[in-house]
Amino acid sequence: MRIIAGAWRGRPLIAPEGRGTRPTSDRAREGLFSMLASRLGSFEGLQAADLFAGTGALGLEALSRGAAHCSFIDSDRDAVASIRRNLDSFAAASRADVRQQSIEYAAAPSRPCDLLFMDPPYRTGLAEAALERIADSAWLAPGAWIAVELGGETLSLPAALTHEAERRFGKATILLLRAQPG
Repeated sequence: MRIIAGAWRGRPLIAPEGRGTRPTSDRAREGLFSMLASRLGSFEGLQAADLFAGTGALGLEALSRGAAHCSFIDSDRDAVASIRRNLDSFAAASRADVRQQSIEYAAAPSRPCDLLFMDPPYRTGLAEAALERIADSAWLAPGAWIAVELGGETLSLPAALTHEAERRFGKATILLLRAQPG
């Protein structure tokens, strides 16, 4: 698994041992960032968050493409250690904060996010619970984009979010959602 584009293009990512983490495939990540690039134009200066971060691949990809800062949140100790090692190897620790905690207890980032990634375990109900948790102005800047990876389940969206796009990559379905524009 590698960074696809940007300043760290081609650099390998460290993943936690075992099967506890299911990284987003390179193909799905490439498709997701293509979808986002066509809507955002640039990632420069964005505030991002990577929830259920695993390896941190999504947030690291955003940082590689110019995001100013990313908050990484995962409940797994080994995943958090991998994210920290990846940030250290890219000399990017100053552009990130990493927290080991469940999303239901996580405080909002210091600044609302322009871009938020969610890759929860499939078919657990965690995607819906996390969307309810983050669907407010403490987490999301007006007009923020939210990318959610699902394994075929359907979601009920909070009223503050709209469904903008959807693409399937093998077993994964990626939804792009948008926060109300303010």
